[in-house]
Amino acid sequence: MALHGHRSGAAAALGVLLLACACADDGTGTSAAPGEPGSPGPENTEQEAQGAGSGEPGEPGEPTDLATGLEVPWGVGFLPDGSALVTERDSAEVEHVAADGTVTGAGRVEGVVPGGEGGLLGLAMDPEFPEDPYVYVYYTARSDNRISRIEYDADENELGEADVILDGLPKAGNHNGGRIAFGPDDLLYVGTGDAAQGALAQDTDSLAGKILRITDDGEPAEGNPFDNRVYSYGHRNVQGLAWDADGRLYATEFGSDERDEINLIEPGANYGWPEVEGPGGGDEYTDPLLTWSPAEASPSGAAIAGGALWVAALRGERLWRVPLDGEGGLGEPESSYEGDYGRLRTVVTEPGGGALWLTTSNLDGRGSPQEGDDRILRVPLE
Repeated sequence: MALHGHRSGAAAALGVLLLACACADDGTGTSAAPGEPGSPGPENTEQEAQGAGSGEPGEPGEPTDLATGLEVPWGVGFLPDGSALVTERDSAEVEHVAADGTVTGAGRVEGVVPGGEGGLLGLAMDPEFPEDPYVYVYYTARSDNRISRIEYDADENELGEADVILDGLPKAGNHNGGRIAFGPDDLLYVGTGDAAQGALAQDTDSLAGKILRITDDGEPAEGNPFDNRVYSYGHRNVQGLAWDADGRLYATEFGSDERDEINLIEPGANYGWPEVEGPGGGDEYTDPLLTWSPAEASPSGAAIAGGALWVAALRGERLWRVPLDGEGGLGEPESSYEGDYGRLRTVVTEPGGGALWLTTSNLDGRGSPQEGDDRILRVPLE
């Protein structure tokens, strides 16, 4: 196992061997060319679901099938009753998954054009739901990636019409990003990819290869470092966002040939891509906290629960548990379920923090489907 841990600006190796494995973001054998933490704000359902609490790191127990027969489940957002809305990448359907695992369709998002890694991707519930009864989705359209706000009738389990709040996010066959989440400041954070054009990640006027911070209307959030929607830059493909109890934002990022990353996100910071992959690029770049070889990770979703950051691995086909030290640093990672369930896409914390929901991604064209795939696994924390 090859792992590398770092504090921002200072290396602290957690491993001694790095396997250089060329991979695309979702785990094929092709490669591409190479501030202050957020302030805590009012509590909301999105944050509770991420499990942004503290406490002793919990151990993952034996997973059980919560729901089966899904088609590339990607985004998960919890409702107040403990059920969730789940996006399916390739069908463009939003499914309602009850706490007992019952699946019923809520509707299809119009305008989604699936292809490659694109399709119906991230989902976030309005932090004031149900008073503001909206769900937000990130998806690939014909010419770009977009974010829409959709009214959701929970009583009827029915989606209304989509209202595009942000378009013009560059798209490609891969590197589409797609994770969205409301932060503790009730602003919407967006992980985008570089759309296979690495130079865009260094351009602060481009929306590609960034973490964006926007209002619920899609406008730039007040206080952003470049007076636009960009919060941080120099990213290759961000698909995991999670906050700890003190409001620190952690992001998972797909590397290219050598190193996947966990980054501690600071406003205005440059994380190096495509000039540098991993640490050591110089003072102008912010080093990752932790790196993996792509064969062990290809990290997608992230969640915080029980004093640890949990990361779902696609190519690595495992769940990573990374202890948090409470000061913005990480302990030594441990993995579970290697190869047991195939490709793992999204991990979220069940309301209350006692379990994780973990989605597989074996029908995405890069996995080996098992009977019942794709599925949502419920993982108790013990």
